[in-house]
Amino acid sequence: MQYRQLGKTGLSVSDIGFGAWGIGGGAWVGAQDDESLRALERFIELGGTFIDTARGYGRSEELVGKVLRRHAGEGLVVATKVPPKNGEWPARRGVPVERTFPGAHIRASLEESLRASGLEAFDVLQFHVWSDEWVGQGDWLETIESLKDEGKIRFFGVSINDYEPEQGVALVRTGTVDTVQVIYNVFHQQPQEELLPAAQEHGVGVIVRVALDEGGLTGRITADTRFDPEDFRSHYFGGGRTVELEQHVTALTTELGIDADELPDRALRFVLAHPAVSTVIAGMRTVRNVERNAATSDRGPLPADELGILERHRWERDWYIEPGKTSRFE
Repeated sequence: MQYRQLGKTGLSVSDIGFGAWGIGGGAWVGAQDDESLRALERFIELGGTFIDTARGYGRSEELVGKVLRRHAGEGLVVATKVPPKNGEWPARRGVPVERTFPGAHIRASLEESLRASGLEAFDVLQFHVWSDEWVGQGDWLETIESLKDEGKIRFFGVSINDYEPEQGVALVRTGTVDTVQVIYNVFHQQPQEELLPAAQEHGVGVIVRVALDEGGLTGRITADTRFDPEDFRSHYFGGGRTVELEQHVTALTTELGIDADELPDRALRFVLAHPAVSTVIAGMRTVRNVERNAATSDRGPLPADELGILERHRWERDWYIEPGKTSRFE
């Protein structure tokens, strides 16, 4: 496993992180607690040090805390997230921060996370959505500073709205944020334009999520793939989208000259090729996935010709919006 600095926090983290959304149940169907715990233990055994969870990830914090308490003092770094008080993902324009992240809500959510996990503190506390309209508004920053002073958190970050990387640039430039979490992958390359350069300039750690496009860049989803109706991917890949996806993936693997099962490795290494990136949190619900992703960390930089091919396959779109709709708020 290779390691990078998490911005200017002084923390060293594994460049492959453990994304713990999928192990919590709920939106992802099929997780088994025993296997999830084994996967997290294997991740740590292989040198993984960064784990990302959230209050809104079902039982994720509980499972993560159970493992982390057994590894106290081993240099692990854990981040969690505060859900917006109004329950709106992503943040809607024009909605004041007092309705999403008032100080009392931030504190109450963190206390719930600490109780669920059994931990005494989190290394990073993140807002689960963000709007740059909130810079300079409300009492959220005062609350964050108080929580730091109390030793309940060490650093503060935000999870930027899906496919809206421009919504974190102004915050990064204020110097009040330690980390940003953002969607960045072969298909969605927009963060390269403003956010990643700004983060690099200001020493803000970058946590990349959805590097495998919710499974779209694993090479395992085809036009015939079907998901459990309770699994959010039944909407994400619904309405004939798997047909489009298969066409794009086939074009990509053909140009690279690789088999489909080699695509996750290239997709993760594409993300890690950007110097602003601190860690990429891949969802890993099984030991097998942990071992495959950990191996990617040691393969080193992508050859320049492969990186160029991947850059040419940019395909911007927002599939969190259900087929037939124009907004998640409809």
